[in-house]
Amino acid sequence: QVQLVESGGGLVQPGSSLRLSCAASGRIYSSHFLAWFRQAPGSDREFVSGLRPSGNRYYADSVKGRFTISRDGAQTLLLQMNSLEPEDTGVYYCAVATRGYSRQSEDFNYWGRGTQVTVSS
Repeated sequence: QVQLVESGGGLVQPGSSLRLSCAASGRIYSSHFLAWFRQAPGSDREFVSGLRPSGNRYYADSVKGRFTISRDGAQTLLLQMNSLEPEDTGVYYCAVATRGYSRQSEDFNYWGRGTQVTVSS
């Protein structure tokens, strides 16, 4: 069983930075696809960024050039978020897919409970 716990969210002003962290416990293998999703009020959960075992990184168009996904050791996934905009507001979730590299939320097997990010002046 895999458990994921996100942290690092908060209330910040536009243009600020935050670093989200996802601590994993259980069997996270190097072959798994790790990702961040977010969900704004009234909206569907959307893919933000993903990290393949090969090291290839994927980003939603809306965050390219501002967000960076990385892995700190075997059990921690990070998301560095710079130049935050009000549109980045939402609950951010860490997710693990044990097979494939889909960007669809239904293809992910494990989820954290999320951390709130609010960007407002």
